[in-house]
Amino acid sequence: MAKMNEEKTWKCGKCNEELKKKKTLFEYMGHKFSHEVPTCPKCGKVFISKELAEGRMAEVEEQLEDK
Repeated sequence: MAKMNEEKTWKCGKCNEELKKKKTLFEYMGHKFSHEVPTCPKCGKVFISKELAEGRMAEVEEQLEDK
């Protein structure tokens, strides 16, 4: 039995454009890191999922604050 790819597609609430994954630079406490996130191709706003915010971003934040 074949599995269907059920990846969610998100649209920008401002532009109604479908978000496309784009490598985005983040800065926190003077440190920079990049991550690929869904981004509006028109206005550039990014979507940060709950999983990313509570996972990878929280780990980086904790590591930087411990220094």
